[in-house]
Amino acid sequence: MTKHLTHWIGGAPVATAGSAPRRGDIFDPATGQVAGHVDFAGIAEVDQAVAAAASAFAEWRHASVAKRTTVLFNFRELLNARKDELAAIIVSEHGKVHSDALGEIARGQEVVEYACGIPQLIKGGFTEQASTGIDVYSIRQPLGPVAVISPFNFPAMVPMWFFPIAIAAGNTVVLKPSEKDPSAANFIAELWKEAGLPDGVFNVVHGDKVAVDRLLEHPDVKSVSFVGSTPIARYVYETGTRYGKRVQALGGAKNHMLVLPDADLDLSADAAINAGFGAAGERCMAVSVLVAVDPIGDELVEKIKQRMATLKVGPGCNGDSDMGPLVTGQHRDKVTSYVESGVADGAELAVDGRKHPIAAEDANGAPTADGFWLGPTLFDHVKPGMSVYNDEIFGPVLSVVRVASYDEGLELINANPYGNGTAIFTNDGGAARRFQHEVEVGMVGINVPIPVPVAYYSFGGWKASLFGDSHAYGPDGVQFFTRGKAVTQRWLDPSHGGINLGFPTNS
Repeated sequence: MTKHLTHWIGGAPVATAGSAPRRGDIFDPATGQVAGHVDFAGIAEVDQAVAAAASAFAEWRHASVAKRTTVLFNFRELLNARKDELAAIIVSEHGKVHSDALGEIARGQEVVEYACGIPQLIKGGFTEQASTGIDVYSIRQPLGPVAVISPFNFPAMVPMWFFPIAIAAGNTVVLKPSEKDPSAANFIAELWKEAGLPDGVFNVVHGDKVAVDRLLEHPDVKSVSFVGSTPIARYVYETGTRYGKRVQALGGAKNHMLVLPDADLDLSADAAINAGFGAAGERCMAVSVLVAVDPIGDELVEKIKQRMATLKVGPGCNGDSDMGPLVTGQHRDKVTSYVESGVADGAELAVDGRKHPIAAEDANGAPTADGFWLGPTLFDHVKPGMSVYNDEIFGPVLSVVRVASYDEGLELINANPYGNGTAIFTNDGGAARRFQHEVEVGMVGINVPIPVPVAYYSFGGWKASLFGDSHAYGPDGVQFFTRGKAVTQRWLDPSHGGINLGFPTNS
């Protein structure tokens, strides 16, 4: 029995579920079978969601900070209590293993917890007697209805990079999740309602470019937050800003991991496996290029190959699977085409993921051989100019580039058009310090392969990995979802209140 998913607007699923003129298929990546359908929004549905957000904003912006914080804490508790349910939804539509799904929920929850501190985060400044009898102070206020457009690879975590801070700051939200794995968004909407969030503060519209374009153009949408490929990020940024909106658009990546000769090669090999093949490489922070400073290249490649042979590829719902399928058959075929291109370009195919054994039964013993499978793949002696080096593959393909020195490795990384994340593995503190200072990348790991910042810092890259000046969550997120106002005041006559001996309370 297949499921049918529709939009969540004004605190409930829309009443016209199933009658949308355009719909998309929802696949189970482990079996390759259609598991359900999702309605695609047209202009009318997007307008309905924005209208609900605009109507709710009139009251939510005036809700006390104490009230907003209470709802945030309620949402946090509900998410903790039901995280396994949400993880199962992610596994069923994205394909990643259950532990990885729980991990993305935990990282998203960090931002919820950060947003629970909104009373401190939006606290302004005050200068008494700036001039004779005059005080000056600053306040931060919400923008209004804001849009979040999120990708398929983290259907829970990436939206949670944005909407907790947006809501805590007094904004209302319209989320457009990926049509490939849309159910997590509706589950989250239900949690918000149970947490006591007023209807219309959090809305979900499903769909494709039609929905995206309407959100970018709609005059009542005040800001747009986007994560996806660089070409689409550039389009979202240019279109949204043309319509006068604030835009933070996080694009693609080609993350390099530089391994120096003094590094612990076992630690480096483990890190390369974890960062290269976790979530089947469908991570914007995945390590897709390992830069080995010779003479350690041969030994490091051999250690990586040994570890790759032990990886179990199977359905994400199986407790012993290390890596699940890719999200769709079309995406699997695209990634496979890069394997073919790498061979044609002259790279050495050290491990062919097309031949990796697949655990072809799910937890119930049903066959899954028709799923969207591709095993971990390793190329050695890759050169810039090859498609496996130049392009963001977004799959379980790791390329090894050999260099002769630190300087050559640094030059290679800095010459890359992307600047999202990078890592260096070394036991030399001076080399690590020099690297973090010289590398032209927004997020740096030192003996840490996936340097995603904790929630009270901000996430974002440089160069073609980010359009706009604002990174996601952390202090940048608070700044993005609020606008400042300076007030200069003078009171000529003091006022007096009545007598009340009761203990003061917040309301």
